[in-house]
Amino acid sequence: MGIVVGLTGGIATGKSTVSAIFKRLGAYIIDADEQAKKAVRKGTSTWKEIRDFFGVGILNRNGTINRRKLGRIIFEDKSKKKRLEEIIHPKVFKEIEMLKKAIIRKDRDAIILCDIPLLIESDYHRKVDKVILVYSGKREQLARLTKKFSYEDALRRIKSQMSLNKKKRYADYIIDNSGSIKETETQCRKIYAELASASHKKSP
Repeated sequence: MGIVVGLTGGIATGKSTVSAIFKRLGAYIIDADEQAKKAVRKGTSTWKEIRDFFGVGILNRNGTINRRKLGRIIFEDKSKKKRLEEIIHPKVFKEIEMLKKAIIRKDRDAIILCDIPLLIESDYHRKVDKVILVYSGKREQLARLTKKFSYEDALRRIKSQMSLNKKKRYADYIIDNSGSIKETETQCRKIYAELASASHKKSP
């Protein structure tokens, strides 16, 4: 009956790298961020709710949502972050459920990897069969983030999230992405083989 896996991690731990490896190995990927982008397209009901709550100041000239502006607002105000999640999450998770069912209908042995940054925080980990946590040390996170942000800003972003050590409690598998791509791929291949075996055993 297939296996549904939740993929999570922290900022700049390398989830997209792991997701790409699993895709090459044969997994179906459902990306929550991509679904969120679709949900907030100009003119949608979600877009209207966000515009009405945050004001037209978060819109670009063409009416689309300026993700950078919105990101700064919610990064500095937890109550507004919570409200944004309340607007977006129901739509995103509804779409993920529909995609999961469509994949299983066409491939009963599918390995479905749901890439969801807030997998634990949103409680969606309860709706998957297995949880994979992509882990890397704070040094590696900072090295990646400081390519885009100042050291202080990068550190604040890391501290604003649930700690990776807390997330470990929920993980069935932990991929250490602190080393080389080859080392990460070796870990992914081992996990994928275990998931494929489990998926076949579930099938009638």
